[in-house]
Amino acid sequence: MSNFNGFNSTETFTQLPDSFIQLLKEINDIAELKVTLYAIWRIEHIEGHFHALCETDFEAESLGMGLEEIQIGLGKSIQRGTMLRSQHETDVFYFLNSPRGRLAAEAFAKGQWRESAKIFFAPMSKSNIFKLYEENIGALTPLLSDMLREAEKNFPSVWFEEAFEIAVSRNVRNWKYVEAILTRWKEKGKDERKDQQDIVKDAKRYTDSDFSEFINRD
Repeated sequence: MSNFNGFNSTETFTQLPDSFIQLLKEINDIAELKVTLYAIWRIEHIEGHFHALCETDFEAESLGMGLEEIQIGLGKSIQRGTMLRSQHETDVFYFLNSPRGRLAAEAFAKGQWRESAKIFFAPMSKSNIFKLYEENIGALTPLLSDMLREAEKNFPSVWFEEAFEIAVSRNVRNWKYVEAILTRWKEKGKDERKDQQDIVKDAKRYTDSDFSEFINRD
């Protein structure tokens, strides 16, 4: 078992229905529990109006399960009634059995949301800046996601990795500090160093007055 370092103040929290907590004493299959919790989490974070998942949205690596186990978990959650399976022609989606989920499942079965499903359910992917943030700073929030998308428009993508590396080397793990570095490069020009080992050495330059307000002093 790997050690968990604890929750942090920057991550979002997923709401669980009270009725689901009451079901815990009845759910004795780990596949069903994992699939249901994953569905609640991911559906809650879906943008747009079509809140459902297809089978491939249940990522085996994230769940630590194989495809057969995921299918078993889905089957049991549907049998219990925590989730709904809706099909239109060859397309199949899974909805939470909530008031909104029931209406959406019914509409999808009638073909009313088929095009919406294709639009909103491209495979989940993250850009480089999102991965860098999660690996070096912490979990994303909706507000931070918007800020990172804006940064992708304003700064060259090749700058992000070095800016995050400088922040980590100075033990200043917050987005405002990284953004300040990127902004200075854009305004004053960036020295395109070829030797990556120089990044840590030159990081001391980023503790001057231009950046002091972004450094946490606990």
